[in-house]
Amino acid sequence: MEPITSESVCIHSEDVVSREIEGELIIVPIASGIGDAEDELYTLNDTGREIWQQLDGKRTVREITADIAAHYNAPVDQITRDVLGLMTELSWRKIVCTR
Repeated sequence: MEPITSESVCIHSEDVVSREIEGELIIVPIASGIGDAEDELYTLNDTGREIWQQLDGKRTVREITADIAAHYNAPVDQITRDVLGLMTELSWRKIVCTR
């Protein structure tokens, strides 16, 4: 796994599907080896969902971070740490991959 940086371009893994159910984004592994255990589901909060929706395989983490920081009127450096942390965790769990 290569480290996620601000210049990384991430996309959803082909081994998961996501669905929004009652306002909550649920990520479901459809292949073995995803996450920690079989049949594990993942959910993202509102900010995580916004980030997830922007993972199009074209935009860098830096671009996504700038959008999120502007949307929440939050400091870019804090949002950068948070987005990089989430992307690193999702990459480690094989839920996202880099292009």
